[in-house]
Amino acid sequence: MTQKTKVAIVGSGPAGLTAAIYSARANLSPVMIEGEISSTSDQPGGQLMLTTEIENFPGFINGIDGPELMGNFKAQAERFGTLIHSAKVSKVDFSTRPFRLWTTDQVGDLNDLDPAYETDSVIISTGARSLMLGVDREIELIGHGVSTCATCDGFFFRGKEIAVVGGGDSAMEEAIFLTKFATKVYVIVRRHELRASKIMADRAMANTKIEFIWESVVSELIGENSLEAIVLQNRATKETSKLLVTGLFVAIGHVPNTDIFQGQIDLDENNYIITHDGTYTSVEGVFACGDVQDHKYRQAITAAGSGCMAAIDTERWLEHQVTH
Repeated sequence: MTQKTKVAIVGSGPAGLTAAIYSARANLSPVMIEGEISSTSDQPGGQLMLTTEIENFPGFINGIDGPELMGNFKAQAERFGTLIHSAKVSKVDFSTRPFRLWTTDQVGDLNDLDPAYETDSVIISTGARSLMLGVDREIELIGHGVSTCATCDGFFFRGKEIAVVGGGDSAMEEAIFLTKFATKVYVIVRRHELRASKIMADRAMANTKIEFIWESVVSELIGENSLEAIVLQNRATKETSKLLVTGLFVAIGHVPNTDIFQGQIDLDENNYIITHDGTYTSVEGVFACGDVQDHKYRQAITAAGSGCMAAIDTERWLEHQVTH
């Protein structure tokens, strides 16, 4: 049976849950379709659910565990009346209003099913997922030596030797940033050259704390409760070697979770949602916030801030529809 609502929030994480808190406090009775439990960063609560200690979120002097922070966000959203649906949105129709949403817990052929929700407005907060290496125990060791965010976790590796995987601008930025904390940063590159821009490549190569390991891939992670070393394989010779590092930063790119919005809304060349005038998208009444439209900052605090913006934009847009 189709449920009708004023505001549907697709996705959770800091952006979606902040949007839910603000929408609920505005008496909009939002419904949040939060996602499904999985072993990747594409899950309820987003990437912070795979993060251990967070020390740079304002207000927590001694830091806070990622899942605990997201649990607090969720409890606060529910306290103000947000209805949270534990499923993913599997299909959307933004061609007419009210907008229509189908979810993964509906049984049958989507083409034969009525939508799970009809909604006057939509806030998209499906986030982005880090591309991972695909080696054993990689996800398990996130927060225990493996990271996808130097800004978030670099501080924990003061005085340590660590590695960065990647050859693009993001990897160079991460490596350079990490030299503020680490005694040595190894940059592991698949090819015999960098994809990074010349200015970023030159800057990284000039840094005496950075050492490049060319034509190599990470084939194994060593360590029980935390990372102790990595095994590298040379792509040309197939020889393997062990690198004693306690931190591994994966910087091979991010992918926004926008597959279901293809053809429904304007995306950029990298499939991030294009926003304007705050959180407005190309479809009137559909708003986007967090990492699904931000490929620059990718921080919990900026995602939360944009979730607040999306809720306010949505509230004002709905008021305008009533008065006009």
